[in-house]
Amino acid sequence: MVYLLKFEAPEIAEKVQPGQFVILRVHEKGERIPLTVCDFDREKGSIDLVFQEVGKTTKLLGRLNVNDFILDVIGPLGNPSEVEKFGRVVCVGGGVGTAAVYPVARALYQKGNELLNIMGARSAELLILEDEMRKVSNSLYITTDDGTKGHHGLVTDVLEQIMEKEKIDRVVAVGPAVMMKFVSRTTQPFNVKTVVSLNSIMVDGTGMCGCCRVSVGGETKFTCIDGPEFDGHLVDFDELISRLNMFVEEEKAALKTLRV
Repeated sequence: MVYLLKFEAPEIAEKVQPGQFVILRVHEKGERIPLTVCDFDREKGSIDLVFQEVGKTTKLLGRLNVNDFILDVIGPLGNPSEVEKFGRVVCVGGGVGTAAVYPVARALYQKGNELLNIMGARSAELLILEDEMRKVSNSLYITTDDGTKGHHGLVTDVLEQIMEKEKIDRVVAVGPAVMMKFVSRTTQPFNVKTVVSLNSIMVDGTGMCGCCRVSVGGETKFTCIDGPEFDGHLVDFDELISRLNMFVEEEKAALKTLRV
């Protein structure tokens, strides 16, 4: 299941910018997880987070009801997205990554860029924020792995077709690491600046734990304080994917402790 969680956080809503994230903890014994802010309302003092139930913490979040509380929410964290008038921009959202790319696409659209946006998911039922993305797109392309909606295939199929026909000035991609890897590989021959967000590897979010180390251009960077966005052509995605898989067994064990 994919959820949208809207809650009051006036101090965060006042300052947050597209591309930034929060770190939250459901209860005092819970783990800290990063979630990119999908939307915010400065007047009402609220922020929106989108998440998919995968592990123990996201399942706990999915059990929250109206008027429930989250113990800790820290933010806004990370560097905001670079939002300027670049020209013709493609924003690519894969799965729940669409929620993270949406505020960036909206800000770029409001700056006067021409937005050719791509949304991808495994199937039509897992597509999110389609109406919101359409409002900030000059053209919106949809892909599904199983062909239940839009192009039957990958986001990179459509991206390559667009780049062969149009001069693209910038690409922004947020989604699974393997998707961002191949988006970056697709854009590299065209020499188009490609920005990716690596927030899924973060833990502490403040630069203290060092768990979010990534290699960018041969240098070690901390995703939480140097990012979360980086030049996709410089990211060592193979190392990133390897490190993301390090705690799979521990995550499975934690999930088994969740009471029904």
